[in-house]
Amino acid sequence: MTKIKSIRTRVWNWTGPTVPPQGNFCTNASDALGMKGDAMESFRFHQWLTCEVETDDGTIGIGNAALAPSVVKKAIDDWYAPLVIGEDPFDYAYIWEKMYRRTHAWGRRGVGMTAMSAIDIAIWDLMGKLVDKPVFKLLGGRTKEEIPVYYSKLYAGPIDVMQAEAEEAMKAGYQAFKMRFGWGPKDGMAGMRENLKRIECVREVIGYDKDLMADAYMGWNLDYTKRMLPKLAPYELRWLEEPVIGDDTSGYAELNAMNIVPISGGEHEFSVIGCKNLLQTNAVSVLQYDTNRVGGITAAQKINAIAEAYQVPVIPHAGQMHNYHVTMANTNCPMSEYFPVFDVEVGNELFYYIFEGDAEAQGGFLQLDEEKPGLGITITDKYLEHFEITE
Repeated sequence: MTKIKSIRTRVWNWTGPTVPPQGNFCTNASDALGMKGDAMESFRFHQWLTCEVETDDGTIGIGNAALAPSVVKKAIDDWYAPLVIGEDPFDYAYIWEKMYRRTHAWGRRGVGMTAMSAIDIAIWDLMGKLVDKPVFKLLGGRTKEEIPVYYSKLYAGPIDVMQAEAEEAMKAGYQAFKMRFGWGPKDGMAGMRENLKRIECVREVIGYDKDLMADAYMGWNLDYTKRMLPKLAPYELRWLEEPVIGDDTSGYAELNAMNIVPISGGEHEFSVIGCKNLLQTNAVSVLQYDTNRVGGITAAQKINAIAEAYQVPVIPHAGQMHNYHVTMANTNCPMSEYFPVFDVEVGNELFYYIFEGDAEAQGGFLQLDEEKPGLGITITDKYLEHFEITE
């Protein structure tokens, strides 16, 4: 019987070139503080954690985490690894419950659940490699020929720059696009007009036969969003993403019940029960957990089943292979988010600099290779000169 013999964590600190922060780049929860400087600073992910789970036969599964990597590393090394070492990886349900229940007093959200996610993803990658199957085949198999993806960038900026970016994305074959709002409550009515100018400029390029979504990234509040929704209605958004902070479930429910623009969220939710509460209260019309935050693939599959019962589609946050495999295996996951390969800016781009084998979008779709076992990724050494790595 195969046993887990070790867990290795590394924090990858990016030291290479980054795109300088721009004003009104994207609203976020820190905007409410009214402080000068880069309000997005605490939401930029210029570190990443890799988690390698190795069995006694030398097979290694790879997991990852983007939230607070140095703290998550400490949690795995000191708390979670001792719970997992010695277990059979195919007892993944038991391992998940063991991690969850043994650390429940402090680990059921945030750093603890992120650490669990990294280990669980690695275990699924490991199981796929041990049986020589891609992860999506272990989850139920292919439910679509290929995965439709939406272009996710279009940060708020000069109108001509945003339109040029949208035009390039159109040429690449994307059929859906997500932009970011750069102004919020502190900017008053003038800021509202700036938001509307940006959404109008993108619609001018892509027209109304393609989906457009917009992300406020928790930078608005309930009052401001209620004032904005009627102004957004003419632009036929597929959804408005995270208009209020993640804990304001009642605010999400009130906005969604207005039935003006569908409300999406869940990116900052951390458990099966947390996502169940969003669904039960009709707080979101689209659920957007991230597999490397919500408890890994084991938790994601449970959430998908609950969401399907509520007939709420699941479109996981941020793309990446751990989310693509889940999307491929579930009919209730109609498409994936896709961040184009780009210079390091917010930090989602780091995935391309740490891992090799991530699926690449072609013509607005991506494909998963049935010949690649596990998640299909490896840790690359191509960009080591741009990282400081903490063991």
